[in-house]
Amino acid sequence: MHAGLSIGLPLANARAICPELMVFDADEVADRKTLEDIADWCDRFTPLVALDLPHGLYLDITGCAHLFGGERALLQIVCGALSRRGFAVSAAIANTAICARTLTRQASGKIVADGEEAEAVSPLPVSALGAGDAITGGLRRAGLKTIGDVASRGRHEITARFGAGFTTLLEQALGQGDAPISPRKPLPDYIVEKRFPEPVATDTVIAMNLSALAAMLVTAMDKQGKGARRLEASFFRTDGAVRTIPVDTGRPVTKAEVIDRLFRERLDALNDPLDPGFGFDLIRLSASRTEIVVQQQRDLDANVHDNDELAALIDRIAARIGGKRVVVHLPQDTHIPERAVLAVTAQHHLAAAAQAAWPERIESEPPLQPLRLFDRPEPINVPFATVPDGPPHQFTWRRVTHAVVRVEGPERIAMEWWKQNGDGPTRDYFRIEDEAGLRFWIFRDGLYESELADEESEPASVRWFVHGLFA
Repeated sequence: MHAGLSIGLPLANARAICPELMVFDADEVADRKTLEDIADWCDRFTPLVALDLPHGLYLDITGCAHLFGGERALLQIVCGALSRRGFAVSAAIANTAICARTLTRQASGKIVADGEEAEAVSPLPVSALGAGDAITGGLRRAGLKTIGDVASRGRHEITARFGAGFTTLLEQALGQGDAPISPRKPLPDYIVEKRFPEPVATDTVIAMNLSALAAMLVTAMDKQGKGARRLEASFFRTDGAVRTIPVDTGRPVTKAEVIDRLFRERLDALNDPLDPGFGFDLIRLSASRTEIVVQQQRDLDANVHDNDELAALIDRIAARIGGKRVVVHLPQDTHIPERAVLAVTAQHHLAAAAQAAWPERIESEPPLQPLRLFDRPEPINVPFATVPDGPPHQFTWRRVTHAVVRVEGPERIAMEWWKQNGDGPTRDYFRIEDEAGLRFWIFRDGLYESELADEESEPASVRWFVHGLFA
């Protein structure tokens, strides 16, 4: 701007004005990543941070400014810290987000009191509204060079010429309307934090402060009878880097020592260890999801006590290896073998798994299906089989030929036509035993003379699969 350059100026014109100009190709992906990193850093001032792409941020500092010495001091802290890191910063504070953004383009560093928005933006050029080149050019051709000129016209005239969207933008810039920002992260239910006058870097001090924050968080939740289901610990480094460590729980947590133990397990199991760099100047612990705690009798009810211990064990394992790797199985109302069981995360479905009703096995009868099913049925080579619905006499699986000595079946299973992609061929399942005593569960994919026939009613190729192994 000081060299006479402006956004949108052709490169040839820019070089004519400033011959020593250095040119680099824009990297939009890297620019957004940098903006998101800055947004993470700004979380130390307020949890309500929104992106204003491609180069801006909104910070809702309602109720936060006094923690940093007031609005003027907060503005200086943010701008000073970013400037020291090599960024060109333009910032302003106003009652509406659009008014603040308009001021940043022409009057950086300005703080507008409530009700003085129109007076602050009126002298600014219409380009400061950021309404686009077409609307800005149309306003200038109409002789409306400043925001005050546009505001002096009737709203119906502006709407008829430039649309209702521009009228809404103008009113928000003048403080006559407002729209809430869309924070990039949902606001946690509870937040506690600790700021340090001198950065901390040792594991002992970090663990001690995290334990203290856990006690504060539990106290805050206990006042409203709630427990945490998802916890996040955020560590803000002095160089601006932010590391957030999440922990999920199967049941609402109401004890500080449990929170402390879960985070110790999580931190010890990190593939990328927590690097304090030159130290953390802020540690924050938040409960992003909470639930009302239902009180249960725990002294005499052994089942409740056992369930609590099991849930605590699952939480500790999940904190170390990841919640998606600890699963329980739920029965499904279907006759398709690979769909009869659904694997779900144990932390969120432990109660449902404990109450699930599984089909009871008939005593003194062999199992109809194997205990071990393959994730995907594996193809086998069957040189010949009894037609139309008989078993194979031998088959080759994993380059080993098995001679069939005993057979049970067929058990016919048709696909679920009423569901999406349920038009697969019918299967005939057989329980097969070979000469070595190994027992297999195999099936033929399709029926002879109907599903295994081409358009000219000629036999089509037959496909056989092994789906599981019996013990």
